[in-house]
Amino acid sequence: MSLFETPLRPAEALSGRPLADRMRPETLDEFIGQGHVLAPGKPLRLAIERDEVSSIILWGPPGSGKTTLATIVARQTRSRFVRFSAVLTGIREIKEVMAAAEKARGFGQRTILFIDEIHRFNKAQQDAFLPYVEHGDVVLIGATTENPSFEVNSALLSRARVHLLAQLSSEEIFTLLDRALHDEKRGLGRERVEFAEDLLRQIAVFSNGDARAAYNALEAAVSATAPDADGRKVVTPAVVEDALQRKMLLYDKAGEEHYNVISALHKSVRNSDPDAALYWLVRMLEAGEDALYVARRLVRMASEDIGLADPRALEVTIAAQQAVHFVGMPEGNLALAEAAVYLAMAPKSNALYAAYGEVQKDVASTAAEPVPLHLRNPVTGLMAHIGYGRGYEYAHDAPERLTRMTCLPESLRARRYYRPTDEGFEKKLRERLEAIEKWKQRGKDGSK
Repeated sequence: MSLFETPLRPAEALSGRPLADRMRPETLDEFIGQGHVLAPGKPLRLAIERDEVSSIILWGPPGSGKTTLATIVARQTRSRFVRFSAVLTGIREIKEVMAAAEKARGFGQRTILFIDEIHRFNKAQQDAFLPYVEHGDVVLIGATTENPSFEVNSALLSRARVHLLAQLSSEEIFTLLDRALHDEKRGLGRERVEFAEDLLRQIAVFSNGDARAAYNALEAAVSATAPDADGRKVVTPAVVEDALQRKMLLYDKAGEEHYNVISALHKSVRNSDPDAALYWLVRMLEAGEDALYVARRLVRMASEDIGLADPRALEVTIAAQQAVHFVGMPEGNLALAEAAVYLAMAPKSNALYAAYGEVQKDVASTAAEPVPLHLRNPVTGLMAHIGYGRGYEYAHDAPERLTRMTCLPESLRARRYYRPTDEGFEKKLRERLEAIEKWKQRGKDGSK
């Protein structure tokens, strides 16, 4: 056996292993999450079940199951399984293992090479794998938290299929924790632990989709709880707070408090109160709320309560969402704070929101009239012959870049939906709209 081969430890060899390692799923049926690539019938699952896995890159956040999935492949394959760590491996070790893999292939045995944190390998190290992957001497399984488009050699990347693993939901984390509490063979089931469901859900929320972090917090909380006279370990909120190293706030992501706090944030922004907006934002984030959920709500506020009074509001909130997605949390919290304060300080207008609502009512309550012929594009000769596009006026050909052509259906031609306010940039839009209306009116009464 090569120095670098990693024999799979039997499930019985549990002594001294961390809970996260002991509870690592051993089969695809035990695996929680990633249904988009591992549900029954999905190509990756079928490839694993049939032992036909080709080179793949598993890209996902910490604790999403990349190493676990590689371990399951190892258990279900008839290949040699070799595990590399980018931190500990150099070119010499790579060449030794590749030579052994080439030799094994000559005897009809395939080698599966698992590279944890493949993004940490430099270009020369990645190049060393390339000919062996290309010739089929090894099947490469790389795991990375970074975008492989930027971190993995393009030649190597072209020979592997990338599977994007999603962050686990708090409900999926809760399922894993509950399983660990009751598993008597690998988990904590023999320790007579009493763990309130709401405390377990708090750990699931605070883990931010990282199963390993959740297991570590659970194990720390149970280890810190002394058994009572009856031998039971009753875990308290204080112990969980110590294990999480953060204070648990009254906040239930799935319950009323979730809606109460987001409502408070929205109304604080609408009321131009940056201090209150910051407070409620931080309350949500520190309680473990999904940062992208908060970002989505801020985007909605930018459109609903500010709109075109400050068109940059939408840009700022989208930039905040991108920042959270790019750098993650907690680093992304300041981007959300910046967006919340910007929205609170921006001029307010719900004119666009009100206009959309009025159009909605008309769409629901009036007949869906055909598009006027002059607005239709005559893409064929027949269409042109029957009147498509006839009477259309091209605004760019007009001196004022304006025409008096109507664009609404006939029954709605007098409707005015968007009514800009005097707030911020909308004041300029209102003045522009008034000027357009005056110009059109001059044409109706015969003046120029």
